[in-house]
Amino acid sequence: MTSADESAHDAWGWVLPRRARASLNRCSVPALILGSAAFQHSPLPLELDGVIRSHRDLFDRLGVLEDAAARAQQFADYVDVHFLLRRPEDVGLTKTARRDRSKADYRKLIRGWMFDPDAIEGAVLKGWVESRFGLLPRHHAGPIRERSDATYAAYLEAWANGLYNTNALEAQLDVLYSFCQYELPRRFDGRTHLLLYRGVNRLDEHEVLAEHGPARTIILNNLSSFTMDRERADEFGDYILATEVPLPKIAFFSNMLPGLLQGEHEFAVIGGVYEVRLTTY
Repeated sequence: MTSADESAHDAWGWVLPRRARASLNRCSVPALILGSAAFQHSPLPLELDGVIRSHRDLFDRLGVLEDAAARAQQFADYVDVHFLLRRPEDVGLTKTARRDRSKADYRKLIRGWMFDPDAIEGAVLKGWVESRFGLLPRHHAGPIRERSDATYAAYLEAWANGLYNTNALEAQLDVLYSFCQYELPRRFDGRTHLLLYRGVNRLDEHEVLAEHGPARTIILNNLSSFTMDRERADEFGDYILATEVPLPKIAFFSNMLPGLLQGEHEFAVIGGVYEVRLTTY
C-alpha cells in the first residue's frame, strides 16, 4: 500500500485517500469505510447520529401509510411543524434582520441544487455531506484537491454564508436524508443498488484512480447529480458515467417529494470511490 496520504488499494478495493475525507463524521460508518470501493459493492445501512430516535413519531406515522404521496405529505407536514417553517418569527427570524432568511429551508436548498450545484445552496448541501458523512468536496465552482486550495476556502465561505441566520437548516437535511432512506426500500423493494447515469463533458472532472478499458475507478464529488434515464444524462455531457449506486448513498431523489423537484428520475448521490463505466451515446 502507498502512504496514508495517497490513494491505496488492498484486498477490499480502493480506499478513499485522506485528502478526500475527514477524520470524524456523524453517522454509523466512518468515512474511511463508507468512502471506499468496498462500500459500493457491499453497502451497510447509514444512520445519522440521533436522528431516528429524535424523530420517532414521524417514522411511526409513515409506517401505517401505504401510499407514497401520502408519506411525502406526512413528511412535509411534520418538518413544517417541527421546525416551525410557517412561523419563522417563533424561531427568531425577522424581516427586519440584515438578511431575511425566513424562507431558507430544505426546499429552497434542493431547488437551488437542481438549478446550479455550484451556487450557495450547493455549498450548504456539500457542507452537510462533509459534516455528516466525513467526505470532503472535490469540486465547488472549481476543482478542490487539498484543503489549502483557494477553491476550498471559497466553498467554506459559501457554506457559512448559506447557514447564516437560518433555522436549523442542516437538521432539516438530516430528517430529509433519513426519510429518503426510509422511502427507498419501499419504492425499490429487495434492491441494494440502482443503476444511475451522469453526463460529463470533460473526463478530468473527476480524480481517476485506475483505468481498465471503459471501466474507471474514480473519486466522485461528495454530492453529485445522477439520473435513472440514460437519455437524460446524455443532455448534460458528451460522455456518460454509469455506475451501481448503493441505496444508503442516495441523499434524496425527485420522486420522493412530488411537486418539489422537476426531474422525474433525478438522484443526489453521496460521493467517495466508485467503479464506473464510461461510454459515449
